[in-house]
Amino acid sequence: MDFSKKLSSLKQSHLYRSRKISENTQNTQMIINGKSLINFCSNDYLSLASHPQVKEAFKQGVDKFGVGAGASHLISGHTPAHQALEEELADYTGQEKALLFSTGYTANIGVFSALKDELDWVLQDKLNHASLIDANHLIGLPLQRYLHNDIIALEKKIAKQSGQGLIATDTVFSMDGDRADIKGIEKTVKKYSALLMQDDAHGFGVFAPIIPKNSIYMATLGKAAGTMGAFVAGDEDLIDFLIQKSRPYIYTTATAPALCVATLKSLELIKQGEQNAKLLANTRYFKKLSKVLNLPMKNSNSAIQPFIVGSSEKAIHLSKELLNAGFYVGAIRPPTVPKDTARLRITLSANHTQNQIKQLLTQLKYAIQ
Repeated sequence: MDFSKKLSSLKQSHLYRSRKISENTQNTQMIINGKSLINFCSNDYLSLASHPQVKEAFKQGVDKFGVGAGASHLISGHTPAHQALEEELADYTGQEKALLFSTGYTANIGVFSALKDELDWVLQDKLNHASLIDANHLIGLPLQRYLHNDIIALEKKIAKQSGQGLIATDTVFSMDGDRADIKGIEKTVKKYSALLMQDDAHGFGVFAPIIPKNSIYMATLGKAAGTMGAFVAGDEDLIDFLIQKSRPYIYTTATAPALCVATLKSLELIKQGEQNAKLLANTRYFKKLSKVLNLPMKNSNSAIQPFIVGSSEKAIHLSKELLNAGFYVGAIRPPTVPKDTARLRITLSANHTQNQIKQLLTQLKYAIQ
């Protein structure tokens, strides 16, 4: 295959992706490609990735358990740190048991792989994360999607199905920042005896989880929790079934036990609520100032604040303008988002100052004039 032509086509369409090198710890102020920038594109929502207590816990974990787990959970890789974290996550989410995975992507694929022979159909929100879509393809069932956050559209779709089915949704949608109507979906699930699975990658730690009875809850630990990995929580029988049937769980080396020790400290800080309160205050300030400046932001109460511009070329241009002014904001383009909805995806963190937020929005206002 001639990859050079394909790469040239991506560049001409303003869809080419490139990496930047972050030269210091994850924080609101970072050195990226040698340039000091205020970082507004991190998923470290609660600013825990470089929190002193979390770093110290990680060091203690390394001293006790070493660096790697050495094997899968079912061989010799499941340590007291893994067990303790699973128990704490189950308690925090109000579920009977929890199961750790290396990433949210593998967790979603792991759930679908385990349920492959149990499902007759799957319905997904149109804006679900790619990992849920890929997991659907993996098990060979048709990809059926309902209109975004539309309970009526979901009911119309589900009424046409027969047999055992699964409704899958993001909890906080990663590119729009809005939240799923879990209570509304729960009523539909009960009416049609379906199974609900939610991917709470971007809400865990920020919002209190809403988990209907007998459903599947997945969340990641590399965003608000500031560490790495993911988990699935639910009824004891569900988790035990995943241990038996989830291929990514069975055949993947366990996450580093030191990360579990660090995550236990993160979870403790999340429960205290101080970082969460700072993030919510920053979100309120951002939304208030956006209105004052007449910046047309999407209606989002999460840390994700999208500024939709339409074309990929314009999104890249604005991102570069902000970069030159000292702000790092990602340009999100198709196929990550639908055609003609390219955007700046501004993400807020607990440790952003109001002055940093004001400087960003003032510069964005200037850039679009």
